[in-house]
Amino acid sequence: MSLIARHLEANGIPTVILGCAKDLVEFCGVPRFLFSDFPLGNAAGKPHDVASQAFTMELALKVLETACGPRTTVQSPLRWSDNPDWKLDFSNIDQLSAEEIARRRAEFDANKEIAKQQRADVGLAKSSE
Repeated sequence: MSLIARHLEANGIPTVILGCAKDLVEFCGVPRFLFSDFPLGNAAGKPHDVASQAFTMELALKVLETACGPRTTVQSPLRWSDNPDWKLDFSNIDQLSAEEIARRRAEFDANKEIAKQQRADVGLAKSSE
C-alpha cells in the first residue's frame, strides 16, 4: 500500500495510509501516515467498535487536510488496551493451547466462507442487473 500511495501522490492524488506497523510504513516513505498502536490488521479501529472506526476515519481526513509536509506521521490517541501486555499476548501462538489454535482456525475458516458467500451474492446481484 505504501508504494501505491507514493505512485498515486506522484500523479497528483493525495493519500493517507492507515497502519499499525510504524517502522515498515515510515521506511517506505509515505506522504501521510496515521499510525494506530493496535494489533496488525486493525488500523481502521477496533473490530465491531463503530465509534473507534469513525474517530479513526475523521482523524485520517484531518491528517489529509493538515499535514505540514511529506512523510508526516500522526499517532492516533486511541488505545487498544490500558494494559500494554496485549503486545506480548496478541496472537502469540506460543501462548495458545492446541485447542485454542483449533478454535481460532475454525472461526477463521467460517468467516472466510461467509465472505465467499457474500461475494457470490453480490456477483449474482450485479449479473442480474
